[in-house]
Amino acid sequence: MDEKSVKTEQNKMGYAKMFPLIMSMSLPAIFSMTVMALYNIVDSIFVGRLSDGVNALEATSYAYPLQMLMISFAVGTAVGVNSLISRRLGAGNQKEADLAATHGIVLAIFTWILFVVIGLFAVKPFLSLYGCSDDVYNYGVQYLTIVLCFSGFSMVQVSIEKSLQATGDMIFPMLFQLAGAITNIIFDPLLIYGIGPFPELRVTGAAIATVFGQFVGMVFAVITLFVHKNKVHVTFRKFRINGKTIKNIYAVGFPSIIMQSISSFMIIGFNAILSAYQSAVTVLGIYFKLQSFVFMPCFGLNQGILPIMGFNYGAKNKKRIYSAMKCGILIALAIMIVGTAVFQLMPDKLLAMFNDNPNLVSVGVPAFRTISLCFIPAALGIIFISLFQATGKGIRALVISFTRQLVFILPVAFILSRFFPLDTVWLAFPIAEGMSLILAILLFVQLAKTDFKKLDN
Repeated sequence: MDEKSVKTEQNKMGYAKMFPLIMSMSLPAIFSMTVMALYNIVDSIFVGRLSDGVNALEATSYAYPLQMLMISFAVGTAVGVNSLISRRLGAGNQKEADLAATHGIVLAIFTWILFVVIGLFAVKPFLSLYGCSDDVYNYGVQYLTIVLCFSGFSMVQVSIEKSLQATGDMIFPMLFQLAGAITNIIFDPLLIYGIGPFPELRVTGAAIATVFGQFVGMVFAVITLFVHKNKVHVTFRKFRINGKTIKNIYAVGFPSIIMQSISSFMIIGFNAILSAYQSAVTVLGIYFKLQSFVFMPCFGLNQGILPIMGFNYGAKNKKRIYSAMKCGILIALAIMIVGTAVFQLMPDKLLAMFNDNPNLVSVGVPAFRTISLCFIPAALGIIFISLFQATGKGIRALVISFTRQLVFILPVAFILSRFFPLDTVWLAFPIAEGMSLILAILLFVQLAKTDFKKLDN
C-alpha cells in the first residue's frame, strides 16, 4: 500500500461511515453557527427595544450590506484556505497544508487593513446614499465605524476556524464561536442600556459588545492554534509569502468572496427598491437577521461536508464524494422544512420579538410567508455550492450566486415593484432561488461528465 493510501485510510474522512461522519463534523459547526445567529437576533432585539427602536433597527438594516461585505472577505478567503488544506491533506502533502494555514492568517491581517480604510472613509458616503433621517444616519455611522475598524479580531478567528475544520476538527471552532457569542450576549444589554457601572451607549454599545466578543473568540483561537496539538501547523519562522499558495487559496477564495459579496450588493439594490415603501427596509433587515437562524445550520452543515468532499476529491474517491453529497442534501432539506414551517405559521410572533409597531407587522407578515418559500430550493443550492468549492471549482459556485442574487432577483423585484403592490415584490426571492437551482443542477451534471469521470469509483 502506498503512502497516500495509508494516510487516506488513517483519516476518518477517507473511510468512516458517511452519515455519522457528517453529523460528527457538522453538529459542532451547526450548533455554534446557530448560537451565532441567536446572538445576532438578540443584539437586534435589544436595539429594537430602545425608545427609538424603529430608527435603530432601520439604521442596522442600512448598515447590514457593509457588514456583510466584511464577513464575505473574511469567510471567502478562509473558505479558500479550507479547501486548499483539505485537498492537500487528502493528497498526503502536509507541508503545503501547513503553508496554506499560515498564509490564511497573513491574508486575514491584510484584509483587516482594507476594512479599516473603509470604516474610516466610506461609511458616511455610503449611508448618505439612502437619504435617511439624521437619527438613522448617526446610528448607522456609529455602528459601522466601530464594527469595520475592529474587524481584524473576527478575520483572524475565522481563518483559524476554517484551517482547523479542514482537518476534521469541528469542536474547537465551535468553542471559539461560543466564547465570542456568549461574551456578546452578556455585554449587549449592559452597554446598550447602561446597566450597573456601564454607560448607556445605545447602538454604539451594541457595536462595542460585538467587537469585544470577537476579540475573546480570536484570543481563544490563537491560543488553541499554537498550544494545542493540531493536524495542521502554523509557523512564521522563516516565513515568506508564496505566490503559488496565494493563487491556490484565491482560486476558490476569490470566487467565494465575490459570491458572498454579491449578497451585499443585492441588499443595497433591494433596499433602494423598497425605500418607497414605509417599513419595508426595516422588515427586510429583520428578515435577514431571522433567516440566518435557518440558514446558519445549513452553513454549519456546509462546513462539515466541505472538507469531507475536498479530502475525497484529493484522494480520487468519487463514491464517497457522492455519498457525502446525498447525505448533505437530506439533512439540509430537513433543516429548511422546519424553517419554512416556522416562517409560515408564526411570522407575527417573529416580528413582535423586535418591535410591535403595527405598520411593521402588517408589512412583515406577508413578506415572511412569501420569502420563506425559497428555503427548500436554497437547501439544494447550498450543497451544490459546497461541492463546487470542495473540488476547487469556485467559479461555478460564483456563477450560481451571481445569477441568483443579481441576474435573477433584482430585475424580478424591480419589475414587480413597478407593476404590482409590495406584497408581490417578495416573490422575487423564491423565483430567483428556483431558477438558480436549475442552473446549479446543469453545472453539476457537466462536472459529473468531465472531472468526476477521472476519479476512482
